[in-house]
Formats: sequence, structure tokens, C-alpha cells
Amino acid sequence: MTATLQPAVRAELDTLASPGQDVPEWIWRNGALVPWEQATIHVNAVGHASVAAVFEGIKAYLAADGERLLLFRLDEHLDRLWQSARICRLSLPYGREELRAAVLEVVRANGYRTDAYIRPWAFPTGIIREQMVPAGTECEVVVDTWPFRSGLNKERGCRAAVSSWLRVSDASTPPRVKAFSNYHNGRLALMEARENGHDWPILLNERHKVAEGPGACIALVRGGTVITPSLTSGVLESITRATALELLNDLGVPVVEREVDRSELYLADEVFFMGTAWEILPVTTVDGLRVGDGTPGPVTRRLEAAYTRLVRGESRAHPDWLTEVRP
Repeated sequence: MTATLQPAVRAELDTLASPGQDVPEWIWRNGALVPWEQATIHVNAVGHASVAAVFEGIKAYLAADGERLLLFRLDEHLDRLWQSARICRLSLPYGREELRAAVLEVVRANGYRTDAYIRPWAFPTGIIREQMVPAGTECEVVVDTWPFRSGLNKERGCRAAVSSWLRVSDASTPPRVKAFSNYHNGRLALMEARENGHDWPILLNERHKVAEGPGACIALVRGGTVITPSLTSGVLESITRATALELLNDLGVPVVEREVDRSELYLADEVFFMGTAWEILPVTTVDGLRVGDGTPGPVTRRLEAAYTRLVRGESRAHPDWLTEVRP
């Protein structure tokens, strides 16, 4: 089963990284809507400025009625953007409410009638020639968007492998910061995993305990209990992780947050990734060892179903997590 799913899973996981030519009509940039083709900077403005850039990934799901988009946990994502900017000592020229209005404006302007991905991001303005971008540097702020294909409620699975690359630590470059530069760590691990015939890597932290995948947190199920690495295990302070743990509590599934050994992955009844891009993604093998019977397990399926109902507006639980936009 997993061998036949692998190409489809790879294509799905690559969608966000490669939005292709399906570009929006409008981008929000520095206080105004700008036609996509005009939202440019000089090539010399990339370089060192990119190292300090921070961003968020937000999903807007088409509601089950097909009449509106539901932005998932918009306010929490914007709060985390400010937290990342604070740790990176960047100065954002717009307040939370201004940027919230910008997100809604650009989503409406592009008139999506399908699921959409929204990326607010900030990078030091102008041409930066200093290798070390100074603290307090003022930023440009951009909100761009593109359609995405949700993997929810599809028969899928991911072949994972523990990477030889370790996850960055809070003592070097804080993993709780959502900065573009942090993702190079996961990129190296991903290339290694695919060279070795797997779909996606699992990174250990400096204590050689399980951390996360590149761009998604991880959890396992043993004896009906969900176990996930703690926030001090070298993971992003994931909004999807927080959502999943709350939904599991709603479902009456016990959850433990603690350090996780690599060998526990091999003994797990179920393993799954959770993140904005990946949603709830079952893991079917780890290092070539089958997880459970090699298909998504009952806890993972229940969680995915609850998550789907929530983001599509079919559940009455947690209405404050959804922001409605009508095209």
C-alpha cells in the first residue's frame, strides 16, 4: 500500500513549496494591493535580508456549503508572526489589526472559490549589504496567496525516516521562530530522506530525542495514548499541534507531552505528522519498519475527521478559530 501511495504523497507535500504558475491577481505589499506582476524588488535586495525574514502559513478552507472561505486560526498565526519578529529583533511597521485587515483584503480581492494558502511575511527593507542584519531594522511586509489541494479525507500515508541531521536547538537558532533560515535544516534532512527512498524525515534534537519533521510536528500512539514531544524538545510552537491536542481532548483521547526516544517510533501503534501544510498526515513506515498494520490507525482517523469537520465549518466546536470571508 505505501509504495503505491508514495508518488501521490510526494506530489501533495510539494504543492506548497512549488505553487507553480497558478498565481493570484493581487498581492498585499506595504499597505496596499499591488498587481502580482508588479510586486518586485531588485535582485540585490534579496541576499542577507532573506536570512532574517520571518513568515506565517495560514490556510483558508472552502466551507462545506461552498459559499465562503474559513481562515483557520488567523489571529493565532499573526500573534506568532509578531513573536518571531520579536526574537529576530525585526521592526514590523504594521500592527496586528492592520495586518489582519490586509489578509482579509487580499483574500477577498483574489476571489478564491477554492482552498487557499496565505503567507504573510516580513523581510528587512532596501538593499542590505551587512552580513549581520542589525537589530530593529525596519521591514517590508507582504501577504501573498495561492490555491492548494487539501489532503484531508484522502487515503494516504507517508514513509518517514530518522535523519542523520539534528534539529536546530534553542541554544543556536531558536526552532520556535518561524524564520525562513530555519528551514534549511529541514531541507537537508528532506534531501537525505528522499535519496534513501523515503518521503519525509524525522529529526532528532541535540539530546537525540525525537523533535519534529521539517515543517510539521509529530506524534505517536501507544496503547490508545497520544505521545508528542514537548515544546522544549526543539519544535516550532505549532498552531496545528495545539489544535490537534485540543481536538484529542474533545475526543476523550489521553495525551502526554514529553521527551520521546527514537526507538518508541518503532514500537508505536500509530504515528502522524501535524502541521498547517500537511494537516494530519499518517506515517505508515519509519526507517522501513511498518507502523501498525501499515495503514492509518483509528486515533489518527478520528483526529483527521474532527479536524476536517472543524476547518470546513461543519463542527460547532471552537467557532472562534474560524474567520469567515465571502468571495
